[in-house]
Amino acid sequence: MIRLEGLTKAYGSFVAVDHIDLDVPAGQLFGFLGPNGAGKTTTLRIIAGILRPTAGRVWIGGDDVIANPMSAKARLGFIPDRPFVYEKLTGGEFLRFVAGLYGQDGAGVEQRIDELLELFELAVWKDELVESYSHGMRQKLIISSALIHRPECIVVDEPMVGLDPKAARLLKEIFRHFVDRGGTVLMSTHTLEVAEAMCDQIAIIQHGKIVARGTMDELRRQTESGDISLEDLFLRLTGGAAARELARILEGP
Repeated sequence: MIRLEGLTKAYGSFVAVDHIDLDVPAGQLFGFLGPNGAGKTTTLRIIAGILRPTAGRVWIGGDDVIANPMSAKARLGFIPDRPFVYEKLTGGEFLRFVAGLYGQDGAGVEQRIDELLELFELAVWKDELVESYSHGMRQKLIISSALIHRPECIVVDEPMVGLDPKAARLLKEIFRHFVDRGGTVLMSTHTLEVAEAMCDQIAIIQHGKIVARGTMDELRRQTESGDISLEDLFLRLTGGAAARELARILEGP
């Protein structure tokens, strides 16, 4: 469903994403993990068409994001890590605006708006300006906007940020239902327990390169790690184990 080929993004001499090749199949919840500065968010923004790559190509369901941006983006729902919204619109107006970007309007969209706002317990806030929403409410609105046009795949950067436990649980259920019906989710998260519990496959990026990819069992075999957790495997691959050992030494006996 999502395919990256030789994807590269450079800022002067700094290479943020370094010739990534990755296939994310339909019907899977795919985890995209890495430490801060590894290139996760840059990669996701390129997939969403927000950034233009220095080199390489991205396909969404067979549509090239650069050559056919409108078709590619129509297949995609993007949930960023920061909920930027138009504060002088109401929640309902914002969702109506986003639907209009995809050429959708009318009674069907109005019903969809009501369903999504009800799902995320925002129905009573439909006609309130977004500037009055809390951070968590804005995050719920952004998630709703990513679903408003019924996309084939969802790209999400740190989905649980700002959500209360009930909303986080609901989002997990939505993602699982979405992929069970043939959709695709590419999710970046720092919450490794969430990734281990939810993801069908995982790719780990370090210094702009994919250093491991597969199911948990495949990752353990690739790294000869035995039956360790995703957290320990992640730290082993990204050098975090050394930092944890240093912290242990500094703490003393």
